[in-house]
Amino acid sequence: MKKFNFDEKKAKKAIKLLLESFGEDLNREGLKRTPERVAEFYKEALSGNNISPLDLVQNSYCSEEHEEIVCIKDVAFYSICEHHLLPFFGKVHIAYVPKKDKIAGVSKLVRFVEIFTNRLQLQERFTKQIADTIMDLLKPHGVMVLVEAEHLCMTMRGIKKTGSLVITQAVRGDFAEDEKIRKEATSLLGK
Repeated sequence: MKKFNFDEKKAKKAIKLLLESFGEDLNREGLKRTPERVAEFYKEALSGNNISPLDLVQNSYCSEEHEEIVCIKDVAFYSICEHHLLPFFGKVHIAYVPKKDKIAGVSKLVRFVEIFTNRLQLQERFTKQIADTIMDLLKPHGVMVLVEAEHLCMTMRGIKKTGSLVITQAVRGDFAEDEKIRKEATSLLGK
């Protein structure tokens, strides 16, 4: 995996230039540390670029005879839209049917969400990335990922529709092939 090299010096310089382009006085009390604070924020907010999902699942399976639906609801996330560099946030819901001997701790699934949302992103992309990663690494019978998010690029600019949710879904394996199991998972997720 290619490492994300965050150049804090360039980020601070870019923020200074942005503030100057607005006609701001960088010596004003409230702005003196703003370039540093914004650079620190982006370094943290984009930290998912340095983590490979593969690193999370090494030796993390447990052997159980469970091959029924497992759901995780309401995993909160924050991400940054690559089109406007504005936040979007919401909840991720995951349902999967593990194969015996391939059950991962549920915290691993939550970490997949963190890895992919802590990057410059598109909601459609990270919805697919989470589903594909679970399929590739855990080899379950199937997975369904549902994401609900509010995008600040829609609520504070442009069409300014506060409270609007964008909903994306990715289904793989049994969930894509069997409408009954997809409906059962949707019911369990309360959607």
